[in-house]
Amino acid sequence: MTTDNSSDRQLLRHMLATLAYRGGKTLRGAPETFAAFDQPPGGKTPAQILAHMGDLFDWALTMVKGKQEWHNSTPLPWAEEVQRFFKTLQTFDDYLASDSPLALSAEKLVQGPIADALTHVGQLAMLRRLAGCPMKAENYAQAEVVAGRVGLEQTPPHKEF
Repeated sequence: MTTDNSSDRQLLRHMLATLAYRGGKTLRGAPETFAAFDQPPGGKTPAQILAHMGDLFDWALTMVKGKQEWHNSTPLPWAEEVQRFFKTLQTFDDYLASDSPLALSAEKLVQGPIADALTHVGQLAMLRRLAGCPMKAENYAQAEVVAGRVGLEQTPPHKEF
């Protein structure tokens, strides 16, 4: 199923910007040691989760181009993995912003890679608290989320608590 509905693309782009905003908040200020935090032992480390999140958007890009391919990446050093994640979001957002056709519906993108990545942002936030480096909460409905703004740096929070 293909979709070229501009409102679908705008909603997808807004979802990516939301993911970047929430992901950026979760990743900014996390110490380098957080990458290897392993609680409970044998679970996925933050670096492994973040590498998977980058893989999700590499996969999403292949799906919208009509040739689904999955790759499991070995985590890079933390700072590089953070950069890679936001680069994959930017590449995917650039494709959504173009006139290139989408070989997959917006609904399938939401239920697959986008929802998965949002879940993983929540995991990373929880792991930060367990690792002793929590972040402040905020009212995300008040956040300045802008389609196309999918990098690590975001507008500062309106109000944290």
